[in-house]
Amino acid sequence: MRFLRWRVTCAAAVCVPLIALAQQQPSNYAREKRWAEEIVPALVVGEAVWLEAPRTQKFLSIHTEAKSAKGAIVLAHGLGVHPDHGLIGELRTRLAEAGYTTLSIQMPILAADAPAARYPVLFWEADARFAAAVSYLWRKNYRKVVVVSHSLGSRMANHYIAAHSRVPLSGWVSLSISSGEFTGLKRTSFPVFDVYAENDSDPVLKGVQKRAAVLKHTRGSSQAMVFGTDHYFAKKEKELVSLIRLLLEGEGK
Repeated sequence: MRFLRWRVTCAAAVCVPLIALAQQQPSNYAREKRWAEEIVPALVVGEAVWLEAPRTQKFLSIHTEAKSAKGAIVLAHGLGVHPDHGLIGELRTRLAEAGYTTLSIQMPILAADAPAARYPVLFWEADARFAAAVSYLWRKNYRKVVVVSHSLGSRMANHYIAAHSRVPLSGWVSLSISSGEFTGLKRTSFPVFDVYAENDSDPVLKGVQKRAAVLKHTRGSSQAMVFGTDHYFAKKEKELVSLIRLLLEGEGK
């Protein structure tokens, strides 16, 4: 009977890491490679750098240096795209012009037809990529490093920050977090800024009050809405950059 109980207990203990592993999946590296082959030759502003992280393949990032930089920003795109796509592609150059060096990183992705509900299996790899990006910028002697993320990229950033409360960041600007909620930020020691659009997606708009309640417990944090635009901040990129500058430089607090 003692032997039987020992076997059952050990089996239960082994199940926990096995379940965790089953919930993890690597990025679609072939799709990432195709994105890179399309993006890198067409780059006009910024340079491609390839970063490494544990248990992953090298991943594309686009480093855009600012003159007399005030700090550096890690940019994280949304669902299934690449570091020069849409809003993030605009921000990486506009923020550099505004005085912030940017590092736009390829987030892990699934197949093109994969729904957002499947993406949490990639969050472990997103954590590793954020860590690699922050380390890269610190090696470049940047001591004010901020994450600016959009949509699913904000969910990934939330996961990373919640799991690494002592990460050496100076702030996080979350743009339209796709889940509509923040989790695990109680121990965060830097400001978190929640930015959303007037005509945002339903989950983002429904979660406004709950996110505001979370931010009350994080010193220096605030929430802002961009009028007259949607989840992708279409035609309001210039205004969004101005808002991000105000938040990071203290005038929006």
